[in-house]
Amino acid sequence: MGSRRIAAIILAAGKGTRMNSARPKVLHTLAGIPMIGHVLAALNDIEVRESKVVISPEQLEVADYVAPYPAVIQDPPRGTGDAVLAAINEVSAEIDDVLVLFGDTPLLTSETMKRLLEARRDPSDPAAVVLGFYPDEPGEYGRLIINSNGDLTGIIEAKEASPEILTIGFCNAGIMAFDANRLQEILQEIGNDNSKGEYYLTDAISIAISKGWGCKAIEADNPLEVMGVNTRAELAIAEASMQDRLRSDAMRRGVTLIDPSSVWFSADTILGRDITVGPHVWFGPGVSIGNNVEIRPFCHIEGARIGEGAIIGPFARLRPGTNLGDGVHIGNYVEIKEAKLDSGVKVNHLSYIGDSVVGYDTNIGAGTITCNYNGFSKEKTEIGAQAFIGSNTAIVAPVKIGDRAIVGAGSTLTRDLPADALGLTRAKEIVREGWAADFRKRKSKTVPADKDQRDLD
Repeated sequence: MGSRRIAAIILAAGKGTRMNSARPKVLHTLAGIPMIGHVLAALNDIEVRESKVVISPEQLEVADYVAPYPAVIQDPPRGTGDAVLAAINEVSAEIDDVLVLFGDTPLLTSETMKRLLEARRDPSDPAAVVLGFYPDEPGEYGRLIINSNGDLTGIIEAKEASPEILTIGFCNAGIMAFDANRLQEILQEIGNDNSKGEYYLTDAISIAISKGWGCKAIEADNPLEVMGVNTRAELAIAEASMQDRLRSDAMRRGVTLIDPSSVWFSADTILGRDITVGPHVWFGPGVSIGNNVEIRPFCHIEGARIGEGAIIGPFARLRPGTNLGDGVHIGNYVEIKEAKLDSGVKVNHLSYIGDSVVGYDTNIGAGTITCNYNGFSKEKTEIGAQAFIGSNTAIVAPVKIGDRAIVGAGSTLTRDLPADALGLTRAKEIVREGWAADFRKRKSKTVPADKDQRDLD
């Protein structure tokens, strides 16, 4: 944004009573991260010099989340104008422009913030620029009054509007950009002569105009972008909109989504090129995927790094701490947790690998379990390179299996296994020829003729 010095004030003191939750409203998650996290992420793209988050005294959880951004406590909460006044006193004197945002509008983009700031820097030098939108139902929204010159001349609340004003569809989204040098003076003059006794930021427009300072308004590209989330139902609407945005972005970046509407991303999902994602795949926070990866249907992935050329699923679960090298194969009903698998490792069927390190080109047979928890602590399994672990094996950690070692199918391994060794624990196999036929013959003599054969042991 050039050489202009920008500060952002994020209002997050609302209690969110309509969410019916003990959690502060702005900490409810959208695409895997709290709503206010989306606002802060968008600010990162516009070179903001300072950011202040206004909270109430009961919302110290919000302060913890937004750190290292400083939180300003509004005590007592007395409206949006008072909240901005509390924060502006903490803003450096050299700031040129101030953005006023809301922690519960997670869909607002950095592009719209930039447009607001560009309008503030128009040669006409408006004291304030308001973001407006055209909702399907204007209802209780304040109306933005624009004159023939395109200037904003006022904000009229719906309850105070005449029938003629209520026909105006251009509504106030509450998001504004101010000239920092004039904002302090404007805020000092906002009063609380209203039914709630609160200081409303919308009064800033009429105060600026009364001083001969012009104001402007711009339109949001999409009404959903300025949607404030106040209820669980609105959170679901915002989630759907965010997912549509993330899916479109993924496909634009070179990811094939076979059934886009059934794939769910987190806002921080990192995707390479030429990835194919099957239906019903869920990406939780902290996922990074390299190029040329195939994610087959019905996979659940979070906190995982996946190297290039890997094949995952179907029906695989990758839990936090999973780190897969290039060309790794993770098959159906396989779960990986806190494990590093080097390149070329294959775990293709019905296995659990947790708290483990597996060397390159090792094959893990079907039904293998790393027994990593003893009821008190987690223990580690280390498997070397090019090893072969037979099917239905239990590895009771802590255990180290050397390079190129082989573990026989059906084994329970409790001791270290050297490189190139065979590890095998198996009961003696007994074969009695003809025994099965004799057994059925004996049983048939003791069971009534009409007895269902399925009742036989």
